[in-house]
Amino acid sequence: MGQGGQDSGVVVPEQWGEVPEAPGQRLSVLPRSRSSVPAAASAEPLGAPRPLTVGVITPFLDGSFWNPVLKGIHQSAQERGYRTLVLRGTPAELRAPSLASQQVDGWIVLIEVHGIEALARARVPLVTVGTSVPEAGCPSVIPDNRGGMRSAVLHLVEHGHRRIAFVGWFDAYDVRQRFAAYQEALAEAGIPFDPDLVIQSDNNWYTGGQNAAPALIARRHTCTAAVFGTDKNAIGMLPLLKAAGVRIPQDLAIVGFDDIVEAQGSDPPLTTVRQRFEMMGSAACDVIAAMLAGEAVPPESVHTANLLVQRSSCGCSVVQSFLQREEAAREGDGGDAEDALARQLVELLLLPRSLPPGTPPAEVWPGVAVVIDGYRAALRGAEPPPAVELERAFRDAVGITPDVGTLLAIVRVLARSPERRRAPPDAAAGGRLEEFLELSRIAIARARLDAETHHVHQLGVLARTNYDVSFALLGGTQEEARSLGWLATTTATWSCLGLWEDPETRARLVVAGAYSRDGSPTPPIGSRCPQEAFPPRELLPPAATRGELMVFLLPIRSAQRDWGVLALVGPTLVAMAGDEATFAIWGTLLGAALERDALLQSLSEQHASLDRAYQVERRLSETVRELGCPVIPLLPGVLLVPMIGWIDGRRAQQVLEYVTAGVTRHAARVVLLDVTGVPSVDAQVADSLGRTSRAAALLGARVCLVGVRPEIARSLVGVDLGELSTYASLSAAIQELAPAGARARRDAR
Repeated sequence: MGQGGQDSGVVVPEQWGEVPEAPGQRLSVLPRSRSSVPAAASAEPLGAPRPLTVGVITPFLDGSFWNPVLKGIHQSAQERGYRTLVLRGTPAELRAPSLASQQVDGWIVLIEVHGIEALARARVPLVTVGTSVPEAGCPSVIPDNRGGMRSAVLHLVEHGHRRIAFVGWFDAYDVRQRFAAYQEALAEAGIPFDPDLVIQSDNNWYTGGQNAAPALIARRHTCTAAVFGTDKNAIGMLPLLKAAGVRIPQDLAIVGFDDIVEAQGSDPPLTTVRQRFEMMGSAACDVIAAMLAGEAVPPESVHTANLLVQRSSCGCSVVQSFLQREEAAREGDGGDAEDALARQLVELLLLPRSLPPGTPPAEVWPGVAVVIDGYRAALRGAEPPPAVELERAFRDAVGITPDVGTLLAIVRVLARSPERRRAPPDAAAGGRLEEFLELSRIAIARARLDAETHHVHQLGVLARTNYDVSFALLGGTQEEARSLGWLATTTATWSCLGLWEDPETRARLVVAGAYSRDGSPTPPIGSRCPQEAFPPRELLPPAATRGELMVFLLPIRSAQRDWGVLALVGPTLVAMAGDEATFAIWGTLLGAALERDALLQSLSEQHASLDRAYQVERRLSETVRELGCPVIPLLPGVLLVPMIGWIDGRRAQQVLEYVTAGVTRHAARVVLLDVTGVPSVDAQVADSLGRTSRAAALLGARVCLVGVRPEIARSLVGVDLGELSTYASLSAAIQELAPAGARARRDAR
């Protein structure tokens, strides 16, 4: 490897942009060069092609939507041997495609697409998720919003509702599509559209539903049902509706959209359109993979499936929809009965996904064999599997879906299985089966309790982690914040902090801190890296290089400045839980710590500047004091005593002595004390001036103050100054005293 650039004695690897780039191998669909990686610096085997990298741009990293989408992308990328690089922000904020662009082979942009035009011009495979941008000419992955909302509206129509309201935030692409489907479904059912039943919320979150509640409550007597653009809007509104006396579903039936975890625990449980957000991420990665392989990909949208989940908020049974679906599946199913039952149970867990043909059910849910074995052992009187294995099987099932209705539907499917109906009547077998089904329900309850306990524990860990990080960043020194040692309290395994060399151009990042839990190499502190190559791929830990762990890039900003980028590597779920914006908190705290340090440095510099100014003033005062009190014969019989700087008691005494001596030496009749250059006069100095005036009067002269400003005049109030008079300026004093001087000259001749 050739010698790279140097900074303060630190060798900078040449692949960081210090030497001309060498073209590397790239698929024909990506007509741009890639810098080569020296074998000595790379964690990859000599001669091995570097893994393809999927870049994800997302405004958020945590939460019920963003987290599963990222999981779906990463899982699909792992299956193909790709790396996943996640950038937090929007294309416009990140000035995409600059940051990390040399490492990314295809981009996936989630929801926020402002600035995507530059990415589209880069001629790199590009996919959007959750929104469609036809002008970008790229495919998109979105849920089947129209089909899902149609099923929700028509289901309410089946319940007899004809006055159905719509509540949603129309700034969101998904919600606009769902609203269009709402109108189409009404028309399909022969129900006229009433714009007065359309209520706009101000966001897709719980607060959006809370803020829209008064509008729906005001229409409580004009509608009998409502569909919501998102579950969070619906769940946020539920308590306010109940507080207003609205009974759900008796007075108002409600259907949401998304089936977030909280939907099954709302009061009442929320009927909703279930999506698998990880399906969107997986589908987006599939499209990127097809584009990287040179396959033709149509620019239109790819729709992911969804399913109406019927619960109490619309008046349905919690498990009714699942049983109807499984009954239909059994009627049309043939082939091996054992495999058919296993597929039914697994597909029930996967809804709305289906089990791919040829995929063994046990590959998705290993515990399905234990459940079926226990079920058949109960029917036949054989030895059942141990209870601990049954509980483990249902814990695995909870990992696939946390929905209680779905899990209990598994028990109902077993209870209504054709195999049971075909078995000869046997009271003992019936008793064994009921016992097995009851044990299954208990196992499900325990598995859900374990999951909730684990979730609460994770929230506690998250709270402690964020406290430790907050304490370290806000209570520590600048060196501690930049060193990234505070990451030891988190699950991060590797990190690198790059600060912009020039915040205006944002061309290169200067490595200001690095962290490695396992001793993996980190970039040298002070080294520089072009933003296109950040983070340095050849120094990433092996697990990130192989694509086993995602790499996260967090722009670090404060209210006053864009500081740089923090690269993080860690487990797929780095202390993520629910909607807790963990990464955002860390980035904000780090930005605040850097801002605080900058302010402290600025204050220190200002203090030093003020101290220097004080020292200059002090030296000037000392010089003036050393000059003494100059007495200048200005006109015959008129003396001028210019005074500059502060007057303390000692200098006031000096003025008294010099004035009396000057009056005697020059036979002066007038003494002008010019205080124009005196900042202020306190009571002690004013008293000294009064004594000077009285002493001069005893010698036949009068003292006049020149340049008396209002603040000095106020300090002289109440002081006995004798015959002391004042002039606003020296010129005024000269004009008045000059004639007297002329007369004095004539008398002398």
